[in-house]
Amino acid sequence: MTAPTERNRLDEEESPYLRQHADNPVNWQPWDDAALEAAKERNVPIFLSIGYSACHWCHVMAEESFEDEEVAKLLNENFVPIKVDREERPDIDAIYMNICQQVTGGGGWPLSAWLTPEGKPFYVGTYFPKRSRQGRPGFIELLENVRNTWQENPEEMKNRGEQWTSAIESELESTPDADDAPGPELLSSAASQTIRSADREHGGFGQGGPKFPQPARIELLLRADDRLGGEQYRDVAVETLDAMANGGMYDHVGGGFHRYATDRKWTVPHFEKMLYDNAELPRAFLAGYQLTGDERYAQVVRETFEFLGREMRHPDGGYYSTLDARSENEDGEDVEGEFYVWTPSEVFEAVNAEDSDTEIDAETRADIVCERYGISRSGNFEGRTVLTLRMGVPELAEKYELSEEEVGTLLEDARQSMFEFRENRPRPPRDEKILAGWNGLLITALAEAGFVLDDRYADRAAEALDFVREHLWDESEGKLSRRFKDDDVAIDGYLEDYAFLARGAFALYETTGNPDHLGFALDLARAIEREFWDEEQGTLYFTPESGERLVARPQELADQSTPSSLGVATDTLAVLSEFAPDEAFAGIPEAVLETHARTIESNPFQYATLALAADRNATGSLELTVAGDELPEEWHDRLAETYLPTRILTRRPPTADGVAEWCEKLELDEVPPIWADRGSEAEPTLYVCRSFTCSPPVTDIDAGLEWADDLAPE
Repeated sequence: MTAPTERNRLDEEESPYLRQHADNPVNWQPWDDAALEAAKERNVPIFLSIGYSACHWCHVMAEESFEDEEVAKLLNENFVPIKVDREERPDIDAIYMNICQQVTGGGGWPLSAWLTPEGKPFYVGTYFPKRSRQGRPGFIELLENVRNTWQENPEEMKNRGEQWTSAIESELESTPDADDAPGPELLSSAASQTIRSADREHGGFGQGGPKFPQPARIELLLRADDRLGGEQYRDVAVETLDAMANGGMYDHVGGGFHRYATDRKWTVPHFEKMLYDNAELPRAFLAGYQLTGDERYAQVVRETFEFLGREMRHPDGGYYSTLDARSENEDGEDVEGEFYVWTPSEVFEAVNAEDSDTEIDAETRADIVCERYGISRSGNFEGRTVLTLRMGVPELAEKYELSEEEVGTLLEDARQSMFEFRENRPRPPRDEKILAGWNGLLITALAEAGFVLDDRYADRAAEALDFVREHLWDESEGKLSRRFKDDDVAIDGYLEDYAFLARGAFALYETTGNPDHLGFALDLARAIEREFWDEEQGTLYFTPESGERLVARPQELADQSTPSSLGVATDTLAVLSEFAPDEAFAGIPEAVLETHARTIESNPFQYATLALAADRNATGSLELTVAGDELPEEWHDRLAETYLPTRILTRRPPTADGVAEWCEKLELDEVPPIWADRGSEAEPTLYVCRSFTCSPPVTDIDAGLEWADDLAPE
């Protein structure tokens, strides 16, 4: 027996997830040099536990095992136990989750991995109960078995660690031989594959549960509908948007989306609310709104942003990461979904808490609300009800012999009353770390909504971008940190941080015309080339060149809970290369798409974000260059209501001198082609281009959009 690691060091960490475990009897260590060296010095395996603050089964395993003295004794004496917050260290999570998926065929959190002192995995799994049950091995038995095998035959574990590490490197780090980048036909094959996977009865993708939000797949379908026609593409996208908006994944009282639906019918969610879902899903609904004109989609966006501003916003403008799935019930126990579910009696109490001006009696008001949201005595979740839209306003009006206006007013009043009633419940805990990349996702969504719906959202986007630039961007070094928490800044940024933030900064430039946002996006693009580009391998890695060396250097090709960082980076660099065609990053998108061409073409459904980047590369962006001091209001309104999926909306001053000043500020040696020779005289002028074909200058927005239609790819 070796001496145990001295003490639990998580009280020194800022991560709320790590701090949740600071009082465990397990002597948890953060992932750092001291912990890794301790494993080597003691010659014992590392037990690595990866999770996040809102993870339900992470809480369960903590309560069953990590708070247990017997388990703690086994861990402390025979292992170096290390805790990792996957939201802070997605690089570590990617490596060990990959081998878990390869070995077990599945994954999830908590992720449990046993590693050699060098960090090479030899046993992996997810949640383990303390004692064996329902076919799952018990955690105590596993710890004892690993301890015994390590003491008796450590070479067996080390050999497996070498084999599994080779498998990780092969899967995550290596690149295939390059091929021609995918052509314009990719969109059709990607959309068709997406259609084949669609659940046409209940919406979404896959014929069972759980159902996850897949914004990039929806974008594929909407883009295919716009270019290729055929109602099926739009139908599947709309069915999925409706399923998410009407089902239990959406919070019908407070706005915003839960993580995913646990069932095929989108009824019961996994209740945590993540910043990234509430950034990416509004973008999908905005696109759906532009294409269909359905006001319900715009309302979902507004309500989601209202939720974020109310519950997830730092006073200085950045946005927090997560709301937990669990909150306290009347007995002080932490229960999943407790904050969000209802009984008929609670509805009656809520909607009749105050005197109402309506002549509709109290019981009828409550009945209408219960029918609207499917609230019943038996419930749909452990005896209570997750709200879903079950009956439309016209049907309720007919049933209760009321006008649709009366029912609509009653329901809106009831929603506000239920919101106020719910505010008295104990709130779910909030993870208050602020992540650069996740804020980048939201900045993009807010900027786009600022253009399409209301410019106040662009103001919120600018405040969030200012927060990140002030606290996480080192201008002198050209480097981005990932995490801010209570004035503590830590962790070198990953590709997703740079790429998501660059996309957000550019979207804000499109909306506002402020070249400072474009300049920041270009600075981030230059940093991506410097830190993540490997010319020999022809790819962008997830971790920075100057960062920590792990057992593998991962790439992120596939969409996960967040979009593929490689896909977003590729697409964003392609857009930004229009403004800096001679810079080093300009050739990266084509090279990346050549490297991964076969992978994308083999399964564009899985690599939807990369497929969208490949489609832009194949068909070209729709460039709308506005020369003028302002974007005319009429032009703005027409563009805001028009779905133009690969649009680049760029502003430039009307005069050559003004453009020269911008170029100097942006550190551009020459006027980029997207601005060159595109001035204006008496009034704002629009230039429309795609794939080296341009319209004449026009001063009428409708004429410009007609040219855009004429230049659309086949």
